[in-house]
Amino acid sequence: MSTEFYALWVNTPQGREVSLADYKGKTLLIVNTATKCGFAPQFEGLEDLYQRYKGAGLVVLGFPCNQFSAQEPEPNETMEAVCKLNFGVNFPLFEKVLVNGADAHPLFKFLKSKLGGWFGSRVKWNFTKFLVSAEGKPLKRWGPMTKPEAIEPYIKKVLG
Repeated sequence: MSTEFYALWVNTPQGREVSLADYKGKTLLIVNTATKCGFAPQFEGLEDLYQRYKGAGLVVLGFPCNQFSAQEPEPNETMEAVCKLNFGVNFPLFEKVLVNGADAHPLFKFLKSKLGGWFGSRVKWNFTKFLVSAEGKPLKRWGPMTKPEAIEPYIKKVLG
């Protein structure tokens, strides 16, 4: 088990702390999201993956981010409702975070340190996806252009 990963905490949009240790034994697809981004239609593909594979142990975790052209204007208080209404999202969403810079959330600092991208460790844009094993080990990273359905074969392989 990756004790470093499971030592991290995140907050719900309502400000309640959640330990990532609560997800031990689950394969996680962690995504920085934004409702006004051109990639926002990927919410539907992410929800589809979540619905199809949650019984096999997959959980999609969405982390709204307003760091790229202010494409997440929704406040934490209404974000979940907007994502559910406009995109059919039922997977867990958390409070807005920064994914780059000195004030980046510790989760994204950790993921970027383990899985670099084309731009070094920086997250390029909204809808960057990180797959974390059921043991808390970061496995793979995909950029915003990669649609959720394109990563389905890899998810199926990891889930067994």
